[in-house]
Amino acid sequence: MTAQRIAQNVQNVPVSVGVIDKTELAAINSGGADIRGLSGRVPSLNIESSFGRTFPRFYIRGLGNTDFDLNASQPVSLVYDDVVLENPILKGFPVFDLSAVEVLRGPQGTLFGRNTPAGIVKMDTVHPRDGRNYGRVSYGTYSTINAEGAAGAETSGGLGFRLSGLWQHRNGWVDNVETPGKHDLDGYDDLALRAQIQYKHDALTLRLMGQLRDLKGSARIFRANAIRPGTNDLIGLNGGSFRRDQVATDGLNFQRLKTQNVAGTGEYDFGPATLYSITSYWHGTVRSRGDIDGGFGCSFCGPGGTNNSFPGFIPFAAQSQDNIPSLDQFTQEVRIASNQKPQGLGYQAGVFYLNEKLNIESFDFGTPTTTVPDAVALQRQVSNSLGIFGTVNYKFADGLTLQAGARWNHDKKEMTASRPIDTRFPGLGFGPPIIIPLRDTVKASLLTWDASALKEINPDINIYARVARGYRAPSIQGRLVFNRTLSTAKAEKTMSYEIGAKTLLFDHRLRFNLTGYLFETKDLQLTAVGGANNFTSLLNAAKVHGRGIEAELEARPVTGLTLTAGISYNKAKIDDPNLFVAGCGAPCTVLDPQRPGSPGIFSIDGNQLPQAPKWTINWTAGYEHPLGPGRFYLYTDWYYRSKIQFFLYRSVEFSDDHLLEGGLRIGYKWSRYDIAAFGRNITNDKSAVSGIDFNNLTAMVNDPRILGVELGVNF
Repeated sequence: MTAQRIAQNVQNVPVSVGVIDKTELAAINSGGADIRGLSGRVPSLNIESSFGRTFPRFYIRGLGNTDFDLNASQPVSLVYDDVVLENPILKGFPVFDLSAVEVLRGPQGTLFGRNTPAGIVKMDTVHPRDGRNYGRVSYGTYSTINAEGAAGAETSGGLGFRLSGLWQHRNGWVDNVETPGKHDLDGYDDLALRAQIQYKHDALTLRLMGQLRDLKGSARIFRANAIRPGTNDLIGLNGGSFRRDQVATDGLNFQRLKTQNVAGTGEYDFGPATLYSITSYWHGTVRSRGDIDGGFGCSFCGPGGTNNSFPGFIPFAAQSQDNIPSLDQFTQEVRIASNQKPQGLGYQAGVFYLNEKLNIESFDFGTPTTTVPDAVALQRQVSNSLGIFGTVNYKFADGLTLQAGARWNHDKKEMTASRPIDTRFPGLGFGPPIIIPLRDTVKASLLTWDASALKEINPDINIYARVARGYRAPSIQGRLVFNRTLSTAKAEKTMSYEIGAKTLLFDHRLRFNLTGYLFETKDLQLTAVGGANNFTSLLNAAKVHGRGIEAELEARPVTGLTLTAGISYNKAKIDDPNLFVAGCGAPCTVLDPQRPGSPGIFSIDGNQLPQAPKWTINWTAGYEHPLGPGRFYLYTDWYYRSKIQFFLYRSVEFSDDHLLEGGLRIGYKWSRYDIAAFGRNITNDKSAVSGIDFNNLTAMVNDPRILGVELGVNF
C-alpha cells in the first residue's frame, strides 16, 4: 500500500487505514454501481448523494458535509493518482482499472498535497507495465450493463502505454404513473476512458495521462410524501406498501455531466532520494434538473399548475436546476522523498498549489415543465491554495519508528454572486432581483502538524500512537435563488489522537488491526439545508467531540477460504449550546428542544452529526475449490450501518433506522476466462438514505436489487 506515498506493508503504517481490494471492487462494479458503492466497505466510511451519480458526499468518522451546493466544501479529500479532486462533481469519477482503494482515517496533510481534517479516500490507477490486460462485461436486471477493460504493452526502449475504459448503462426502470408509458426515469449511460503513456529509462520515469467522463441520465429521484407521518417508514403512492419502481411527478428530470483531465508526472531517482513532479488540469461541466417537491401538482399552484396534489399534501411546487457551465482546476506538486531504508532516517518534503475557477448557474421554475426560469442566480468563485509540507522519520534498530511532520497552509477564495432575474410573486418574500453583484473574500493561513510513534513488539505485532492537527479552509456560499446575502464559514481546526495495534497471528493466517481515537473540532463548518424557508446557510459549531473504535480482520483458516470483517463505532456530537437551526417546513416531528420564544427554531447542541451512523459493519467471505480444468468460487460481501439522521436537527421522519446490503457472486475460472452469476443488494433492502424537508416528507432511497451474469477474460 502507499498510504504514506511510499510502498509499505499496511501493518507498518502508523495510521488507521482501510483497503478495498480488487475482488471487492469487481463485485461492486458488476451491478453498475458508482463510487457510492464503496460506502461502508471499510470502517467509518459513509458516502451518499442528493445529486445521484455526479456529486458524492463523503464522511469519515462522522465528519462530512450534507450541503448540496455545487460549491460545497468537504472535509474528506478524494485523491486520484496523487491529485486531489476538489469540486464535488470531480469526486464522482468512476472507479475502474485501479491497483487499490485506500481510506486513510483522521487528519492528513504532511504527506499529501491537500490538507484534510477527516481523512482521504486514495485511488491509484494501474500504470503501464504494472497490470494485466483484461476485459469483462456483465448484464443484469433493468438491462444494467457494466463493461470494463484495459490493455497495454511495453517496448524494449522503455516506452509503455495503457488504455482502459468503463461503460455503465441502465434502462429507465422507475415508472412515473402520471405520464404515458413505463420505466421512464433513473436510467443512465456513463462512459469513462483513460489513456496513459509512460517512458522509463534508468533513473527517469515520465508518465502522461488523459481521462474523460461523459454521463447522460436522470437526476436524483425525489419521492413526495414517501415517509409515513409520525414514523420513518417508507410508504407507497396510495399509502400502501412502498414500491421503489413507482413515482408520481410532473417536473422535468435530466442530468448531463462531462469532465476531462490531462496530467503529467515525472520521477527522477538520485539514489538517496527521488524527486517527483505532479501536474494536473481538470475541466468539467454539468446540467442537472429535478422535480424537487417529488410529486404531481400542489395545493397552492398558480397559473399553469394543477391544484390536485399527489401523492399526499404538497403545499407548493418546487422545480430547480443547477449548472456548472465551466469548472477549471489546476494543481502542481513538487516533492522529494528519501528512498526507503530498513533503518535510519527518512524524509519527504514538497510544495503544492491549487487554482480553481468555478461558475455556477441556479434556476427556479414557476411551473413543472417550463424552460423559462422565474429566478436566476449566478456564482463565480476563484480559489487559490498553497501548501508547504514535509515529514521526517527515524527507524531505530530496536523496532521503534518516530515520525513527525508539518504543513503551512494558505487558502483564499473570492466569490461574486448575483440574481439578475426574479419575477416571482413579491408576496413570497424574495424581493427584487440582485443585479449589482455581491462580493466577498475569505482567507486563512495555518500551520498543521502530526507526530507518531510505532513500536515493533515482534515481527508480527506493532503498536502505534498518533496525534494530528487538521484544518479545512474557510468557505463561501452564494446560493441566491432563495437567499439575499452571501454566507461564509471560517476555517475549522481538528485535533485528533489515536492509538492502535496491528497484528499477524496464527502463522500469518489471521490479520487483526484495532484503533481507538478521540478528536475535537473547533469551528466545524456546517450547512443548514432546507428548513421552513428552503434557505441554505453556512455556520460554525463551536466544537464537535468525536470518539470511536475501528477494527479490521482478515483470516485464511483453511486452504481456499478467505474471511474479512470490519467494524467501527463513531460518536460525533455537536457541543454548542448557542447553536440553533430552523426545523422542517414539512410536517415532521422534531425531537430537539425549541428555542424559547422562537417557534420553528431548535437547539442542536448534543446532536450526532448528520449522515453519521454510530455503527458500521462490513464482512466478506470468499471460497475457491479446484474443479476440472479450473476453479469454482463463491464470494459474498455485506455492509450494515445503524441509524442516521438526515439533517442537523433530530426528527422522527427524516431518519433511517438501519441499512443492510449484501452481494453474492458464484463463478468458475479456467485458463484465461471467468464466468459468474451475481446479485447486488440481494435481500432487496429498501432504506431511505436522505430527504428534503422544506416542502413535504420527501425521501431518497437506496438502489434496487440487481441480478445478472458476467464474463471476463485476461489476455
